[in-house]
Amino acid sequence: MYQLLTDSACDLPYSVLAAAHVDFVSMHVDIDVQDFIDDLGKTFDVNHFFSEIEAGIMPTTAQVNVGQYVDFFTPYVEAGTPILYVGFSSGLSGSFDSAQQAKQLLLESHPAAEIYLVDSLAASCGQGLMVLDAIAKRDAGLGIAELADWLTTHALKYRLWFTVDDLNYLYHGGRVSRTGAAVGTLLHIKPVMDVDTAGHLRVVRKARSRQRSLEALADETIAALASDPTHQVLISSTKAETAAQFIADRIHATYPQTPVTVYGIGPVIASHTGIGCVAVFSLADSNRE
Repeated sequence: MYQLLTDSACDLPYSVLAAAHVDFVSMHVDIDVQDFIDDLGKTFDVNHFFSEIEAGIMPTTAQVNVGQYVDFFTPYVEAGTPILYVGFSSGLSGSFDSAQQAKQLLLESHPAAEIYLVDSLAASCGQGLMVLDAIAKRDAGLGIAELADWLTTHALKYRLWFTVDDLNYLYHGGRVSRTGAAVGTLLHIKPVMDVDTAGHLRVVRKARSRQRSLEALADETIAALASDPTHQVLISSTKAETAAQFIADRIHATYPQTPVTVYGIGPVIASHTGIGCVAVFSLADSNRE
């Protein structure tokens, strides 16, 4: 048997991972000079976190460093348990590079260790959807090497669509210019974003209203589901439950059989998107471009 691992950027609830026996490493969030551990809701007070954002606090985040990964992997390596880690996109964080360095360090002292690392090239519940698929395939009996290969081969088939309600957070994170944020706010422009083949967030087009941006997210997901409407879809948001439900209803109007689950966006991703972000995640039969 092997151990599935991930990190807190997957935005799946702690209870979901615990029930599936998936362990995770936590990222850190700094709120007004206080350091908090993102443990996927086990102890982290996300409501307090959102209230701080609404009060104007701009949080910062810290990637998982090499030492943390060594500590995270070591108990399994020393026990002789093969591990498969599904990590936050290397295009959005240096954490995956740290995981690779940790792997090399551990192989120096434990050359027989089986350590598989999969770059999800995704964020939030896009990474989480990949983890859920990994759980299902593990439970169906797929071996660790075959599962790592399947995940790597299918990484670019995961579709990730986002929109935000406040452009200032994208400016703060370097995604848009100060002028772009100011003009976009003035004109009520809402970006429609996805993740490219290198795992970077990109603005695909600009909608002239919140409603149109939500419709675009739903329609892009409906198009991706054409090959398999029975595959699950995850929707996540930061205090935008009504918008998330609108997207779910629009998907179900076309594909009533599609299982759709709505989760909250965790503090790591929310630190860069602000309140009102909505994201939709699905699996298609072709790679994103």
